[in-house]
Amino acid sequence: MARLVEHDATGPVRLDESDINERYGDIAVCRCGLSPTQPFCDGSHKRTEGEADDELYRYEDGERYPVEVVRREE
Repeated sequence: MARLVEHDATGPVRLDESDINERYGDIAVCRCGLSPTQPFCDGSHKRTEGEADDELYRYEDGERYPVEVVRREE
């Protein structure tokens, strides 16, 4: 499965006490778009470490590949 994710965050959002289900404990919501257990974080964001801010990437089978962006001048 291939997935192209555009995001502005590389880690999860930690919810405050009012959002936490007493039965399940601490809950983190995925913001990187890579977690197969969405909307919950499973640590997949660790694969985004080392990404350049000005690059676009695609993730396939756990691997990161840079995407060439072609821009048309108007």
